Amino acid sequence: MRKAIIHLKKTDATLRRIIEKAGPYRIEFLEPVFSTLVRSIVFQQLSGKVARVIYNRLVEAATGGAELTPEAILKLKPAKLRAIGLSKQKSAYIVDLARRTREGSVVFETIPQLSDDEVIEHLTAVKGIGVWTAQMFLIFALRRTDVLPTGDLGVRMAIQKAYELPELPKPAEIEELARPWRPYRSVAAWYLWRSLDT
Repeated sequence: MRKAIIHLKKTDATLRRIIEKAGPYRIEFLEPVFSTLVRSIVFQQLSGKVARVIYNRLVEAATGGAELTPEAILKLKPAKLRAIGLSKQKSAYIVDLARRTREGSVVFETIPQLSDDEVIEHLTAVKGIGVWTAQMFLIFALRRTDVLPTGDLGVRMAIQKAYELPELPKPAEIEELARPWRPYRSVAAWYLWRSLDT
């Protein structure tokens, strides 16, 4: 990642300040498997703390703490999913993903061979998985280095703050601003998220 950091520091002075303040790149990756995508659905629009509790309850209820599988999810009754803390909508999304995975229309073994755009197309065919969730999967599970989540609120807030913009930037403005960051826009996004913590 040294190459990415050198590139970003050289091409953008504002990003250089963020990188120097945030310190080493310490992204935590997950495996590109079914359970990671279920976790992403659980985490949509929730604080990390609340989402973590609900996800852990789901794993416990479905498998007793073992690896989450489509079969284990499909054995859970809707009432059980609600009792765990999942909304009716998220329960439906997770069940849809489990069904599609079991039927073979979502194949986690072949996803790593797809291009970024193909991954997004493949995953957004599942109910409840939007572009943002697919992009998080690309960054944190598939370890793709050039993904720019322009719709991510954290990225938008960090850019507004760092670049002293009067309002939250729109996706097209972010694309333009991030052009020099290629091919390391995922790394830039990680540092932008960190800048909100520091």
